[in-house]
Parts: sequence; structure tokens; C-alpha cells
Amino acid sequence: MSDPRAALTAVQAEVAKAVHGQDHVIWGLTAALLLRGHVILEGVPGVAKTLTVKALAGALDLQFRRIQFTPDLMPSDVTGNLVYEGADAGFRFRPGPIFANLVLADELNRTPPKTQAAMLEAMEERQVSVEGEARPLPNPFIVVATQNPIEYEGTYPLPEAELDRFLFKLRVGYPEPAEERKVLKLHDRGIDPHDLRALGVTPVASAADLQEGAAGVTAVRVADGIIDYVAALARETRTSPSLTLGVSPRGAAMLLRAAKAWAWLSGNDFVTPDDVKALLKPTWRHRLILRPEVELEGAKADSVLDALAERVPVPA
Repeated sequence: MSDPRAALTAVQAEVAKAVHGQDHVIWGLTAALLLRGHVILEGVPGVAKTLTVKALAGALDLQFRRIQFTPDLMPSDVTGNLVYEGADAGFRFRPGPIFANLVLADELNRTPPKTQAAMLEAMEERQVSVEGEARPLPNPFIVVATQNPIEYEGTYPLPEAELDRFLFKLRVGYPEPAEERKVLKLHDRGIDPHDLRALGVTPVASAADLQEGAAGVTAVRVADGIIDYVAALARETRTSPSLTLGVSPRGAAMLLRAAKAWAWLSGNDFVTPDDVKALLKPTWRHRLILRPEVELEGAKADSVLDALAERVPVPA
């Protein structure tokens, strides 16, 4: 029998052939695939956000689509529409780019609310509605949305209801000097960084491995003390003087599930407090709203979560 954990570990190595210095992003995306959770990638242009997702799809042999979100994008441009076929004297559904396993929503915050609403249905219900008919999306299906943290002109803020549907918000930063040197060496050799075949990225796992891995994640044991710990962390966000909006019960459940996936990928069959702490910021940073005066003082969601984690007692 195949070992899904070994297969997904091999996926990490395949993606690393194309993307250097973003191991935490690759691990986070792999955990999200196990949980069928959506992800926000936040980073400046040129740090390989698109390439990371494309390479991950290639290593897993999943169907990949990229949607460039713009202010004039209509919902039908994403979901698809009915097309009249003269030969049959009838209408045929033409699927939009949302019908893929791994969908990159490039600059999702640049599209107007009506198109974002279509994305919300796809993310939550795993289906889209076209002319009143619900059409199921492929399985697996996850959305990876990108955001530029320094350019807000011409953007539409993502509503809290939509942000809460994302499992993780992962920060994609600059690589370390040694890793950036590897990137420059690839360019010096004339290799196109988007040519996965030239980079040696090949499928080493499949959707079946993800399905088996998801069953393994479900079987990971969680002690009552860990459940109490996650609940205490969530309550602390709701009473924090630094926040106007804390974490919802959905957010607490997402943290628990993320910790189980992290434990399973690490080779453990039980969750530890360190697993919870490791996923605290990626899972909750986008679910919090800071008070204006706290933001003016330069505080960020991550620093608030660090302070919160220091206050809540860790179970033995």
C-alpha cells in the first residue's frame, strides 16, 4: 500500500525544485489541501506566489487554473455561462476557470463585490450557480488568493464573511541570501522559471494520496486539554482590549483542524500545544480586527496573537 505521508513529503521536495526559500508556504499549502481549505498568499510582486501554486499542482497532478481578477471581471467570467449551440438549437454550459482542482485567484481584492460573492459561494458550497442551476466543482477544490500588501489603490476590501472562509493567510517574504542565489543561478542558466518540466518538477502524488492523507489527519488524536487550550485562546481574542473582532467558533475549529494536519505531516498521531502555536498566526491573523488606536501605535495582528499566546496557560 502507498504511504500518503511519504508521497506528500515528496511533493514538498518537487516544489522546492522550482521555488527556493518558501518552505513554510509549501507546507501550509499542503496542509490546506489535506483539509480542503482555502489560502491567502500575501506578498509583494516577484516572490514566486504564482509559481509555488503552479508547481504544487504539477507535483500532485492536479488541474490548475489562474484567474486574474480585475475591476471589470464579471461573475460569469469566473463561473461560466450558457452558450447557444445553433446545431442543436439549444444552450450548452461552458465551464469557467473556477472548474479546476487548484484555482489561483490573483489579486482577488481587485474585483468588485458581485464577483467576490460568486467566489464566496464556490469556496463555501463547493458549487456555483448559473442561471439558477447549481453545478458542483471538482474534488479536491481549493482557492489560493493572492494579495499585494503595499498597493491598495483600486482594490475592494474583502468582507469579513469571505475572509473567515480562508483557512490560512500565509506571508510570502523575500528568500534568504543563499536561497536567492539559487534562484539567480537558475536564471543564469537560461531556465524559464515557469517551465516546470525544465525545472524537473514531475507528479509524485495524486488526489488519491490527498484523500488517504485526509483520513490520516482525521485519525490524529486530540486530548481534552488541547481542545480546552484552543477554546481558551479563542475566548482571549474576544475579550482582548486590542481587538474589536475576535475569532469565531469557525476560526477556532479551523485552528484545531490545522493543528491536526500539521501533526500528521510531522509524523505524529496526536496534537501537541506546539502544533497549535505553530498554526496560530497563519490561521487567525486574517480573522481579527484591531482597534484603530492600536493600529496607529504600529501593532499588527501577529504581535497581538504573540502576546495572547503568552497570556493563555499551556496545558501540561
